[in-house]
Amino acid sequence: MLSIYPACFFRDETGYSVVFPDLNWLATNGSTETEAMKMAIDCLAGYLYCLKKDGNQVPDASAMSDISLADIANELDADTNGAFVNMVSVDVAEYAKEHFEKSVRKTLTIPAWLNVAAKEKKINFSQTLQEALLAKIRA
Repeated sequence: MLSIYPACFFRDETGYSVVFPDLNWLATNGSTETEAMKMAIDCLAGYLYCLKKDGNQVPDASAMSDISLADIANELDADTNGAFVNMVSVDVAEYAKEHFEKSVRKTLTIPAWLNVAAKEKKINFSQTLQEALLAKIRA
């Protein structure tokens, strides 16, 4: 499902700062307009993904016509010269599959006797490794 939110793009000395007023002033930046848009998509996807994953309410998006660039610039003490509002859209589920949930293949070496014993017990190597890594990370 496509999620679409208005974002305010402000030109600054390093490129563009991007702010999502509907999402607790979520912000990112990019050195060019194109990079700022890519970063805005990534930022939006990550924020909405975390909200949903944690069971939190996803805020409704404002209409672009309801966004006052001047008011937001004033709130942020930003310059409106070169600033604009644009809708940023992302399919969070699809984006997450590619960027947040994608599995990577790892090659590892274990003693032959351990491999035989684990296969005899029908142990899932991937699941066991993931569980062990998570236990180490959380320790």
